[in-house]
Amino acid sequence: MSTLSISPVFTAPSALRAARRPQSTVRLTRRGRAVVFLASLALALVAAFFLGAVAVGSETPGEAAPTEIVMVGSGETLWGIAAELETGDDIRTTMREIERLNALESAQLFAGQKLRVPVSDS
Repeated sequence: MSTLSISPVFTAPSALRAARRPQSTVRLTRRGRAVVFLASLALALVAAFFLGAVAVGSETPGEAAPTEIVMVGSGETLWGIAAELETGDDIRTTMREIERLNALESAQLFAGQKLRVPVSDS
């Protein structure tokens, strides 16, 4: 007849923690982390410098779109000015073009303001 005996094995908690955590071979100090950070930052800046140095311009200048200057009267709106131009485009497209030509941040206009507008085809 055979017998089976079970005997519990007690392992200290510090031994369990040491067994779970693999010992790393590289330990960085505060100075080491700073060196790694600065080296990677320098590498990123050098890469950005060389990748950003590509010129996208050409040797010949482009032609400016023909425009004229319009003085804004009292009560006039950008929609009304764009509608009067009759460029054949949608009025909203003409409004965006006027905003782009004059670097306007909004459609708000003031009496006496001078606007550069595209020349109408007709």
